[in-house]
This record gives sequence, C-alpha cells and structure tokens, in this order.
Amino acid sequence: MPGDRIGVLPPVRALQTRSGRLGYMLSGTGDPTIVLVSGAGVSLQGWEALYPGIEQVGTVFGWNRFGLQGSDPPVERQTGIVVLGSLRELLGYSGLEPPYVLVAHSLGGLFANLYARVYPEQVAGVLFLEATHPDDRELLQKHEEHLVQALGRMQALPEMFLRPNVERELACVDDTVREIASAGPFPDIPVRVVTGGLTPRGALMSPAAIAAKRANQQALARLSPRGEHVIAQKSGHFPQLTEPDLVLSVLEELCRLVVSEANPS
Repeated sequence: MPGDRIGVLPPVRALQTRSGRLGYMLSGTGDPTIVLVSGAGVSLQGWEALYPGIEQVGTVFGWNRFGLQGSDPPVERQTGIVVLGSLRELLGYSGLEPPYVLVAHSLGGLFANLYARVYPEQVAGVLFLEATHPDDRELLQKHEEHLVQALGRMQALPEMFLRPNVERELACVDDTVREIASAGPFPDIPVRVVTGGLTPRGALMSPAAIAAKRANQQALARLSPRGEHVIAQKSGHFPQLTEPDLVLSVLEELCRLVVSEANPS
C-alpha cells in the first residue's frame, strides 16, 4: 500500500493526561502549527511518507488516540467531543497555541469537521485527505473488514491486533455525526480536499456507493466558500502514502495562505 518513499518519523513521546497516557510526536518549527488527525485504527505510521518534507512547512504535531500504538486503552467512549477534549489537553501540555491547520485522514475528517465548528477561533484551515463526510458513516461500517486488512498490510501487524481499535472507533461514529449536526456552522476558513482518483477494486463498493462518496467529497470542499477539491489520480484511500508530494504541495499552498492571512502586509 505505501508508495515508493518511506520517510522517518520523529521520536514518539508520551504525556500523562487526565484519561491516560497518550503517545505523540512534535517536530518542525515556525508557523503554522499543523495537527495530523489519523483515520480509524491508524497509528502515526500512516503519515511517515510525508516526512521529512512536512517539517519544512511548519510545526507538526501528531498523536495516537487512546487504544492506538503507544497510548493507553480508552476509559470512555471515544466520541468526537471526547477525542477533541484529549487532543486539546495534549496540545496545551505541549505548549502549542492555536490557531491550527488540521490535516485529517479518513475518520479523522469527522474530528476535524467537529473541531472547526466547536472551536472556530482555534482552526485556521483544514486539509481533508480522503476524509469521512457525515453521510459516509454507513459506508465506513460496511467496509470495516477491508479497512482492517488494509491497515494490517500498511502497519505490518496481524489483523487480530488492529480489529478491536477499528471496531471501537467506528462504534462511536454515529455519536460524532450527531455532535457535528448539533454544533455551529463550519467557519469561513481555507479548506482543501484531496480525494483518491482510483476506483476501489472488485466488489468493495457499488457504482452507486462510489458516486455517493465522490459527491460527499465535493460537499466537504463546499463547507467553506474558500474550499478547493483536488484529485490524487494515482491514489486510493491513502494519498498521503501513495502521492506524498501532491499532498505536501497542497498543504504548503494552504499553509502559505493561512500565514499570509494571519500577517497581512
């Protein structure tokens, strides 16, 4: 699944939060502060192809949610609001002040969507990577088995170690979608959406499901009047691994815009 380039991640550290220890990594310097929001069951390893290039764009923070590698098991249901609470606590302990540029993959798109609505003053921009739209939740749950198999190949781990985390996170999707629906409007901030252009193989998705997913990707770009949609023609569900240069280019453009808006001449 990964592309030809495998980067080297910075060291993973750990901090004690109110709900347990969380593994995280922090590298790069300067503005903006970029927060990596992983998909269901995906550890920080899912971002490795972006390194070290992403460290030249700004200060980069990523973390493993509860239950993922290097972090304690969760002690409560990991709905969107709960996930954001632990993330904000960890960002505070790390000394990283908002606003942030959120880079969200797959299920992480729901968390980024919610973050921007609940704390609009803390989010300067969002890059959605093959991100989950609230209307995609049935598709996520239907293709759980394929997701577990893909993660096993990517992270070189037996499926038996991955399945509980994926199932636990997907079990909270409906709650997170309800939280998004009851939150405020999405703010007027720069948004970029990168969607894989490759059609899923075999019977993984029906033509109708593929069309619905593509429409939902376009809808993510319309969350903001300053949204743009980019197709990663050589990618499926993990463009940050299969086309890291494209993802970095989109992120660099987004971050330049965010910095220029924060420091008008």
